This record gives sequence, C-alpha cells and structure tokens, in this order.
Amino acid sequence: MSDDLAGKRRAYMATIRSLYRKERALGFLASLAGVLLLIWGREVPGAPAWATPTGLLVIGAGWLLFAYVIVRRTRYVRTHPFDPQS
Repeated sequence: MSDDLAGKRRAYMATIRSLYRKERALGFLASLAGVLLLIWGREVPGAPAWATPTGLLVIGAGWLLFAYVIVRRTRYVRTHPFDPQS
C-alpha cells in the first residue's frame, strides 16, 4: 500500500472516529451517573426509594445514546464508503 493511500485511509478512519463524539461522551457520562445512582440507592442506608429505578433509567438512556451513535455511524459509512480515488 502506498503512503498516499495509507494517509487517505487514516484520514477516513479519523473522520469516522470523530463522528458523534459528543453523543458518545454524553452516553458514557449518563451510564456512569446511572451506575453511581444505582450503587447509592442499593448500598447506602437511608437513600431515597427513587434512586435505584432512576439509576436504571439513566443507564438505559446512556445505552440508547450508544445505540444511536452506532446506527448513525453505520449509515454514514454506508453512504460514504472509502474511495482511494477521491
């Protein structure tokens, strides 16, 4: 593989990795916050009753964001395949 082709492939991969970065970070932070809520609700005596179900909902929302990003990035790759001639 020539250096020019390898450079184009690296640029294409960098573009794909940079897609929806904010949404991925938000999904990660939502999952982390949900886990912390879940631990707090189950392990700390005197924690409110709403903490555990809310933690599960926040974890689910984080994972839904991850699934959204996967679908959107797959759509992008299918509509913009790697073309070494471009």
